[in-house]
Amino acid sequence: MVQFAADFRLNVGILKNVTTTTLDHAAVAEDGSPSKTKRVLLLKPRGFCAGVVRAIDVVRIALETFGAPIYVRKEIVHNSYVVNDLAKKGAIFVNELDEVPAGARVIYSAHGVSPAVRERAKERGLKVIDATCPLVTKVHVEAIKFAKQGYSLVLVGHRDHEEVEGTQGEAPAVTQVVSTVAEVEALVVPDPNKVAYLTQTTLSLDEARYMIEALKKKFPNIVGPHAQDICYATENRQTAVKNVAHGADLVLVVGSRNSSNSNRLVEVSKNLDTNSYLIDSADAIQPEWLDGVDTVAVTAGASAPEVLVQHVVEYLLERGYGSVDEVEVMPENVRFGLPPEIVQAIASAPPAAQ
Repeated sequence: MVQFAADFRLNVGILKNVTTTTLDHAAVAEDGSPSKTKRVLLLKPRGFCAGVVRAIDVVRIALETFGAPIYVRKEIVHNSYVVNDLAKKGAIFVNELDEVPAGARVIYSAHGVSPAVRERAKERGLKVIDATCPLVTKVHVEAIKFAKQGYSLVLVGHRDHEEVEGTQGEAPAVTQVVSTVAEVEALVVPDPNKVAYLTQTTLSLDEARYMIEALKKKFPNIVGPHAQDICYATENRQTAVKNVAHGADLVLVVGSRNSSNSNRLVEVSKNLDTNSYLIDSADAIQPEWLDGVDTVAVTAGASAPEVLVQHVVEYLLERGYGSVDEVEVMPENVRFGLPPEIVQAIASAPPAAQ
């Protein structure tokens, strides 16, 4: 029996007295200030996005179907709990393909890879399973299209992030990465009237807007993607924080330090003058953070498992936060299909014994 990413999700029955409400009924006083009853606002949507669920399922199904070890280039998703759990099951995480034995099976992470990485895999005869998020693939396709049309490309993002490295690798000769407005102002391109922009999928919405405004000011004829590159999950989780942070004294974001979208949630809260911390788990909570705090909002980045959120809520319940209101800001029902290599593996697997 194949175990899927649902293993990481919340066992709701463990948490007592959890109520689900809509944003309009969140626990705030009439004047907009936090309620004086110590409580937890559990934001929804939070945690795993469709791309992360897909990537984790790819590794688990590969382990179940082909057996350990299964090599994974980079962290499959940016969460230490998930990576450690999969490593215990037989996944071996490597930084580069040269660490993978020739002819072995390797999985690309959800963040995508450059054509150079794909070429190296072919040279070494590796059996590749591509777990790149479809929304990241969309940005790669746009980069290829703009490059073929003769545009200079400006990629808005964090240059040390694996997603940005992969996207830039689609057209490295014509792509420049910018992270600040100052970098935008310093850009030099062959033809200012032939410029296109793309963005990393996990940026802050506000950050991306300021950067795109700066690009349009510098290059009035710049073109961009037909639909924004920031993914639905990044946008939804940021929107949830924006709508609830005013009713909380503190926002706790569950996620790992190298998770871009988790870091952006902390920034969104702080920009709204609500204190916020990024925590890998409940063990990272400092008791003094809760001094004078009546309402704690809890959310999780798109690569953080629900089981860690559960532990945070339990920690707060044990410290006098007597109720948990799950505040649903918007529904989220996105699902992505598995890559063809995994679909074929499932189809060819022998039936389970009765």
